Amino acid sequence: MSDFDALMNFQSTTEALSSIAERLGWDQETVMPRGATEQRAEEMAAIESVLHERRTDPRIGEWLDRAEPEDEEDSRMLELIGRDYRRQTRIPARLATELARITSLGQGIWAEARADEDVSAFLPTLSEILMLKREEAAALADGGDAYDALLEDYEPGSTAAQIASIFSAMRPRLVQLRDDVMGADHQPPQLDGQFPPETQMRLARQCATAFGYDWSRGRMDLAVHPFSSGRWQDSRVTTRVVPSDPFNCLYSTIHEVGHSNYELGIDSDHAFTVLGRGVSVGVHESQSRIAENQIGRSRAFTEWLFHRMSDAFDGLNIDDSDSFYASVNRVAPGYIRTESDEVQYNLHIMMRFDLERDLITGRLDAEDLEEAWNARFLRDFGMAVDRPSNGVLQDVHWSVGMFGYFPTYALGNVYAGCLNRAMRAALPDLDEALRRGDATPAVEWLRENIHRHGSLIPAPTLIEEASNGVVTPEPLLSYLEEKFSDIYSL
Repeated sequence: MSDFDALMNFQSTTEALSSIAERLGWDQETVMPRGATEQRAEEMAAIESVLHERRTDPRIGEWLDRAEPEDEEDSRMLELIGRDYRRQTRIPARLATELARITSLGQGIWAEARADEDVSAFLPTLSEILMLKREEAAALADGGDAYDALLEDYEPGSTAAQIASIFSAMRPRLVQLRDDVMGADHQPPQLDGQFPPETQMRLARQCATAFGYDWSRGRMDLAVHPFSSGRWQDSRVTTRVVPSDPFNCLYSTIHEVGHSNYELGIDSDHAFTVLGRGVSVGVHESQSRIAENQIGRSRAFTEWLFHRMSDAFDGLNIDDSDSFYASVNRVAPGYIRTESDEVQYNLHIMMRFDLERDLITGRLDAEDLEEAWNARFLRDFGMAVDRPSNGVLQDVHWSVGMFGYFPTYALGNVYAGCLNRAMRAALPDLDEALRRGDATPAVEWLRENIHRHGSLIPAPTLIEEASNGVVTPEPLLSYLEEKFSDIYSL
């Protein structure tokens, strides 16, 4: 057996074990008994210990030195394995195991603190997580920028300075657009009523089917914080139900289906290899955000959804599809990132980006986070946070150690803006299909241009090739200004 083949066989088992760990995480957030938290923490720590040992096995370095690639695909796999190996060998096994244990515990502690509106119950755990993440960042940075080292796990090649520059360019136009629409004379109606959870879930399944979700390789469950999980032949989605807000359920579902469609659309030849996953979190978010927003909140798709919802709920307080389209896209003050409209969503991300950079660099400690969050939110959104679940406890990310993840949401929006422009040019009849509740032409275009490649092509190159141009925020900002100027008669 060649050194290349030996390395690929070894990596295949590592990928399978990683998939098992991911499945344990899905189970914990959906159906695991609440009393099993401590047991699951030990299980997660044990499997992380095994994974870390495999990912730092000295034989990987030897195989990498001797392996001879036969083509560009082989070279890309060696590049990705080498990058991961160099990062993993900088992290002590003790640290990797302890992070897995405390973040598994942290998720449950966060959920209870959120339910009880009790920040103080979560802060000791967050402080411990933060201490370990700072240690990890220092080990990975090797003298460089600590936050950049964590960002590399989610958006390889990006830096905080680059992201800050993009955000600085976006913020003035987003703030101006928000001020214009909120001050407009014409305001869209708001959907009112109580909407039975079981009916919402039936509609959510219809929406997932409309987006081509493969139910033979997936399933849908409820979770506090919607997410998708899995790859290859098993990628699952979760959603949540709020009786007074069916859009929360339906668009969370479409968002997560966008993620799962990406994983399920990767070339099957890449299964159990480093190519068999999304190339970056930013690209992954582009798939969920384009599904949720540019497709799911389009005038054409909401026309179909209006009729489905009117039938399902025996009428709505909104009389026609045009008003319904405006209601779906209504811009309004709000605390929750995941429920935010397209205009304000990126402003939520910019705030989190700045706060978590300060946490990792030590400019901000866990015990001061709530005060810093509330002050920044008041400054950026003009609203005082009324309770922790609407503020610092609303997101799960920091409780599971995901520092560096938040900016990828906004990068995903930027990527989605570029892709939407190219997709619309390639599919001039797309709206006709969307009016019939059929988003599969868009999904197939994304599968051909994005999904099937997995991690074969680096993120910026992949988006540039798919969208026939350099990645900039301009397509996204132009799309938002055109769409909301029309809705609000600006």
